[in-house]
Amino acid sequence: MNIKWLFSLIVFLAPFLVKAQSPSANKDAVVDVIVTDFKNNAQNHEIIIFKSKVNAKEYQGLTDSTGKFTLRLPVGDTYEVLIWGFNDSTSYSFLDIPTPKGNAYYKDAFKVEVQYLPAKSFVLEDCNFETGKAILQPGSYAVLDELVAFLIRKDDEKIELQGHTDNVGKAANNMVLSQQRAQTVMVYLITKGIDPSRLSAKGYGMTKPIASNKTAAGKSLNRRTEVKILE
Repeated sequence: MNIKWLFSLIVFLAPFLVKAQSPSANKDAVVDVIVTDFKNNAQNHEIIIFKSKVNAKEYQGLTDSTGKFTLRLPVGDTYEVLIWGFNDSTSYSFLDIPTPKGNAYYKDAFKVEVQYLPAKSFVLEDCNFETGKAILQPGSYAVLDELVAFLIRKDDEKIELQGHTDNVGKAANNMVLSQQRAQTVMVYLITKGIDPSRLSAKGYGMTKPIASNKTAAGKSLNRRTEVKILE
């Protein structure tokens, strides 16, 4: 997905145990999560996933305007902690919640603090067009619908849709084609309910290759639609 992440994870375990009134009280533990950037600014509308090592079951939460959420996780398990980006997730740490002895339970919540820098751009893989045209191939709609879902979740973000081509053909024609392709994607997003004021489209033609145009594989990488998160 060509997403670069910068992140760190701090987990504070609340070690205090008290005796439960009921044997069922020790079946799960409260986990308080906060997500910030490296300047401690809250990151809202971020999805954090806790994946069980025991049965692969996933539990997730969505941060609010303060970058926080709370969930409950079964005890006696180790959880892989992942952050959901665009159409993929990145793993970077684990949270261990041991089973308390007897009828004891955790008095306080586990504190999980995630610090990371969200990706500012990503390529829409499998977003393809008919050769020499700005007409989407049918297989492109899946990733575009994922982008719609991402923009609905991150409803405070604006994006620029960037069209890029390889070096086949005239530079001027490629510039026009890349602009038309970016606009095609923008129109699709608008038809799915995304506010036009959050979207812009720009074609860059063959001016910003990410691979060598000397090979077919390189040309394929250069023919791309990219999403840039605007400040």
